[in-house]
Amino acid sequence: MEILIPRAGILVPIAIIYVIFLFSHKNETQKYNAIIQVSKNIDDPSKIEEILDSLSDNKKPIDYRRGGVITLFVGIGLFLFGLTFISILKGVGLLVGAIGTGSIIAGYLYPNDGAEITRAVEKFED
Repeated sequence: MEILIPRAGILVPIAIIYVIFLFSHKNETQKYNAIIQVSKNIDDPSKIEEILDSLSDNKKPIDYRRGGVITLFVGIGLFLFGLTFISILKGVGLLVGAIGTGSIIAGYLYPNDGAEITRAVEKFED
């Protein structure tokens, strides 16, 4: 029995990751099969392009400032919780808050939308 606990501790996360990838692959395969079936029944190529554009995953740039503010306040909350109950959470809260502060700074150093990039380029060229 003692040997099963460490093995389960190692194998359960591997199994969870495998199941996630399995269902993700199954979902993608079904999506592409649906596109093929729909494209067989549509004669107008422009409608097929519209369907493909609507199904494509448009990834938005990461907003470091928003994530940094959230992380900073989670760190502050952990620190305050550590003041009252569990003292180790003070250090954890400070660490998380420092990560949030770094993310906020990264958000200002690395602009992510077109307007901010244009302003940064113009400011650099002046």
